[in-house]
Amino acid sequence: MIWNYFIIFSLLALVLWSLGSYAAWRGHERRAVVLTVGGLVAFLAFIILLWVELQRPPLRTMGETRMWYAFFLPMAGLLVYSRWHYKWLLSFSTLMALVFICINLFKPEIHSKSLMPALQSPWFAPHVIVYMFAYALFGAATMMAIYLLFFKKGRGGEVEMSTTDNLVSVGFSFMTFGILMGALWAKEAWGHYWSWDPKETWAAASWFSYLIYIHYQRMPSSRFKVALWILIVNFILLQMCWWGVNYLPSAQGMSIHTYTMD
Repeated sequence: MIWNYFIIFSLLALVLWSLGSYAAWRGHERRAVVLTVGGLVAFLAFIILLWVELQRPPLRTMGETRMWYAFFLPMAGLLVYSRWHYKWLLSFSTLMALVFICINLFKPEIHSKSLMPALQSPWFAPHVIVYMFAYALFGAATMMAIYLLFFKKGRGGEVEMSTTDNLVSVGFSFMTFGILMGALWAKEAWGHYWSWDPKETWAAASWFSYLIYIHYQRMPSSRFKVALWILIVNFILLQMCWWGVNYLPSAQGMSIHTYTMD
């Protein structure tokens, strides 16, 4: 079973990502990019092999979405490093990927080949993949917000806000595409585009929360620290949409987005 090799692929990816981060701190940008990309290729190779073995997209369970998040986090860190040269973000994204990999090692939630009819839509895989990439970009933006709020010394934070703005703008675009794909999936699977299911309600809340941030940043009277706090609150809402909603009483046994492991 390919899952038995997850730790090998993960260690290889983590070693390459760590070496890439080290190279970035030493000023070797090209080497950092090559090593980080190598780690992404190694991790993606496992995802593809798992996909082939399961005969379905590995996107059904929380464990499987955590695996994609562990893949997209270093990718987001690499994009930020390549564009804005934030070495610490490349390192921190690797650390966060390690956290999600460790969670999956102790609680994999990956094995079943079965895929219920609602998840057999061609819109299922792109919807979740696009959403996971958006989550990774929002995660990077949140890390930047925390850095600017609590660790940035001296002035200049307002100028660096352009990094968070760009990350949120791109992430918001992907989230919007994800919602549209989800609506098409829902129409095919359940006969309607939107039903105000608890998961969908939180998806709408998180979408509007980032829309508020984007509009707030364009207001002449916007304040630097207020915008950063909005980002942090938005990311908390995002966690509710991703996994927190599964623990709400309103979603227990009634949500069309809650899938059993049968």
